[in-house]
Amino acid sequence: MLWIKAFHIIFVVSWFAGLFYLPRLYVNLAMTKGEEERSRLLLMSRKLYRFVTPIAALALISGTWLWLGYGFSGVWLHIKLTLVLFLIGYHFYCGKLLKEFEQGSNTRSHVWFRLFNEVPVLMLVAIVILVTVKPL
Repeated sequence: MLWIKAFHIIFVVSWFAGLFYLPRLYVNLAMTKGEEERSRLLLMSRKLYRFVTPIAALALISGTWLWLGYGFSGVWLHIKLTLVLFLIGYHFYCGKLLKEFEQGSNTRSHVWFRLFNEVPVLMLVAIVILVTVKPL
């Protein structure tokens, strides 16, 4: 089970790296003026989203495996799972935003994306505290 835990941590770290960087690319896309730069940023965004989506699935699968194997329980776990569900929604919302950029229909400013970019940081802090400290 320790191997599963190790890979779960690797997958979660990798997923979060994507969730940190993808909205940062959106900040740049919202500010870009040139078509060449826009095309490059869109390509980077598409590749990152396609790369990080299976990693997210592996993080969820390995996390479920750990949950079933260890039989974790408690209020902290329910809160953590709620935050994970929120992150899944955030991930797919990033995909929706990517489609808007591809279609040229984005109406949000770079400032909005800068704030949006902070959401996974807050989720990570809360989840790590819940899993490590188990305050509830």
